[in-house]
Amino acid sequence: MRRIIKSPALKIQSMKIGTYTRTNVSIAYIDGIADKTLIEEITTRLERIKIDGILESEYIEEMIEDNPYSPFPQIMTTERPDVACSCLLEGRAVILVEGTPFTLIAPISFFSLIQSQEDYAQRFMAGTFIRWLRYFFMGLSLLLPSLYVAILTFHHEAVPTALLLSSAASRESVPFPAIVEALAMEITFEALREAGVRLPKQVGSAVSIVGALVIGQASVQAGLVSAPMVIVVAITGIASFMMPRYIAGIAFRMLRFPMMLLAGTLGLLGIMMGIIAIVIHLCSLRSFGVPYLTPLAPLKGQELKDVLWRAPWWRMTTRPRLTGDSNEYRQPRNRDQIQKGEVKRSE
Repeated sequence: MRRIIKSPALKIQSMKIGTYTRTNVSIAYIDGIADKTLIEEITTRLERIKIDGILESEYIEEMIEDNPYSPFPQIMTTERPDVACSCLLEGRAVILVEGTPFTLIAPISFFSLIQSQEDYAQRFMAGTFIRWLRYFFMGLSLLLPSLYVAILTFHHEAVPTALLLSSAASRESVPFPAIVEALAMEITFEALREAGVRLPKQVGSAVSIVGALVIGQASVQAGLVSAPMVIVVAITGIASFMMPRYIAGIAFRMLRFPMMLLAGTLGLLGIMMGIIAIVIHLCSLRSFGVPYLTPLAPLKGQELKDVLWRAPWWRMTTRPRLTGDSNEYRQPRNRDQIQKGEVKRSE
C-alpha cells in the first residue's frame, strides 16, 4: 500500500490481540480523509476483543461487525492492494492482520460488494453495462428457482399455453412436487461446487462441471427431475458467479433456500413477503454506523453516479460520504478547473 500511496498522510496504528498468539493487528487510514470518529470506533472495538489467539482475519470480522447474525457481511475482505488503496482514498479504514493476506475494509455499503475494481479499469460505458448485467443476474440468482416453483405450483395462468404444455409433458414422469425437485437439485449443485473447491486444482473444476452435467442428464433420463428444472438450476448457478465478492454471493446462495420454501407454500405472495423481509433487514443494517443501503436509503442523489451506473472519472469529483465530510473533493469539480489546474476544496 505504501508503494501505491506515497504520502505521509497514510497512517498505520498497530496493536497486539490474542493472549497467546499476540497477533499484530494494524489499522491503516489516510489522515485528512478518513473520519476520526470512525478510527476511534474501530480502535475501541478491537481493544475490546479478548481471545486466546487470532489466526485469521475472519476472527476479527465476526467480533467487530454490527450485526453478526445477518447473512450479509458488514465488512469487506480483499487481498488486492489496489482495492485496499482505492478504499483508503474514499475515506475508509483497512485492518491488516499478521499472517493472512486478507485485509478487512470498513465501513461498507451493500453496493460496495457489487462493485468491482475492473469497472474502473475500462471505459465508463462498458463498466456501466457490466454493472447493470451484474444487478440483473444478482436478482436471477436469488429469485429464479423460486419463481419457477411458484408458477408451476400455483400460477399456471401466468405461463403461455405452449410453454405450460411443454413443461407439463416434461414433468409427466417426475414423481416429486416442484419444491422437492428444486431443493434436491439446488443442494446437489451446491455440494458439487464445494467438492470442486476441495479437490486438487487440476481436477476440481472439471469434476464439478462434468459431475453436474452427468448427474443432471442421468436424473432427467431416470425421470427424477424435469429438463426445465436442470436448466433453471444451471442458469442460477451461472448467475451466482457474477457476484464479484464471494462473501456477498454466499449470502444470496443461503437466502435462495428459504425463498424457495416460501414460493412452494405461498406462491408469488410468499416471494413478495420474502423480498420485503430482505429489504427491511437491509435497511436496518449498519456498518460502523453507516446505513447499509447508502446512498440509496437514505437517498443521496449526487452519489448515485457510482451506484446505478459508473460515471466517467471527470464527473466523480466527490468522495462517498460515509461517516464524515472531511476533504470532500478529490478533484476539481468541472473540466474548466481541470484545464486551469484549479482545485476546489470543501470548506
